[in-house]
Amino acid sequence: MPQMPVTFRPATQDVFDDVETMLGPKRRPDAVACWCLTYRLGFGESSVLDAAARRRTVHEMCGQHPEPGILGYLDGEVVGWAGVARRSRVHGLDDEAAYPAVAAGDPWTIFCVRTRGGRRRKGIGQQLLHGAIDFARGHGADIVAAYPVDPAERVSPILAYPGVRAMYEREGFIEVAPAAPVPGGPSRVAMVLDLR
Repeated sequence: MPQMPVTFRPATQDVFDDVETMLGPKRRPDAVACWCLTYRLGFGESSVLDAAARRRTVHEMCGQHPEPGILGYLDGEVVGWAGVARRSRVHGLDDEAAYPAVAAGDPWTIFCVRTRGGRRRKGIGQQLLHGAIDFARGHGADIVAAYPVDPAERVSPILAYPGVRAMYEREGFIEVAPAAPVPGGPSRVAMVLDLR
């Protein structure tokens, strides 16, 4: 069966309800969900934010340009998120021993690819990755970096948030170095896509 095409839009404040659907807590509004801030702000800074502060921080980011990522839609329903920004804005990657720089300067980096529960294993993640590359290209990227997991076997979606190596290879990324594993999870690799 052919894949249904996913459409994309930047994560702006006018679609913040959809951002919250993808990144916020699922059962309790006061729960401390990641909100894609662990890498964006760095582990230390994000760990001190309570649920309300996390929501407020992401809402503010959605009012900035460039936006903090993209949302994917299928038949008008939000089905995915991809976090993409210049490396200098992703402070969880500041440790170059763990996350080697793949290019000089400040390349765009895709650091989270998330498909909504109940929609996984239908090609949406691959389309999100493609959309994130287009978003970076549209903001002047000539290099895009990523640090996907490189699992030896199937991995939980919770641990596969940076995407899986094979997805990136299908988009033309090449491995340049090993990277730190996901905490408590599989190994990762540093990959790069040259858009020039």
